Amino acid sequence: MILNCWIVDDEPLALSLLESYVQKTPFLKLTGKYSNPISAMKHIAEEKVDVLFLDIQMPELNGMEFARTIPDHTRVIFTTAFSEYALEGYKVNALDYLLKPFSFAEFLTAAKKALTWFEMLEQKTATKAELKDDGIFVKSEYKLIHILYNDILYIEGLKDYVKIYTVNDSRAILSLMSLKTLEEELPSDRFMRVHRSYIIQKNKIESINKNRIFIQKKEIPVGETYRQQFMAMVEGRVGR
Repeated sequence: MILNCWIVDDEPLALSLLESYVQKTPFLKLTGKYSNPISAMKHIAEEKVDVLFLDIQMPELNGMEFARTIPDHTRVIFTTAFSEYALEGYKVNALDYLLKPFSFAEFLTAAKKALTWFEMLEQKTATKAELKDDGIFVKSEYKLIHILYNDILYIEGLKDYVKIYTVNDSRAILSLMSLKTLEEELPSDRFMRVHRSYIIQKNKIESINKNRIFIQKKEIPVGETYRQQFMAMVEGRVGR
């Protein structure tokens, strides 16, 4: 993983030293260097900055004020000669606080904290995407519940609510959302709207009798609006 980083420091020597440290760190790529925080503030929203090495005591705008304006994605590592700002630094979610003068070893330790943070973020994102691939998240009783697609039998719409019936639970999962919203989130190759009040999972159908679908003894009507599409799906499966 390569992290894009910026340096903002009004001291030329500090700016030069930090640049040399970044160049020696294989997972950091310097994409911005500013001696004026006002100039940096004008451009930071336009670019993807992962890590910001930021001085605190600067003219016009200090580092603490600047840190409160940056995008949520960007992580801050403060670099300053004033230790009294350490506590305040953590209030703006700084990853670390380097007290000048600091060595390359201290810099590297702070940079590795940033690397670890982004690696964990990537892992969480990947895990969530993986979960979403085989299921859906719904809010129910103040909780966010992950329901596997394969466990869903059918879904019933009740005005502003839906009731999701699953294989392993005799009680339906109740969630405040519309059936249309849920229909848009479900994979169409597995689920089908068959009535204004029902969505079924195709492979859970046990039998069909005229305009009635049976799933685990539940009789689900096929609405006139959805009948042609449903019968085309059934005929397509029978013809395989």
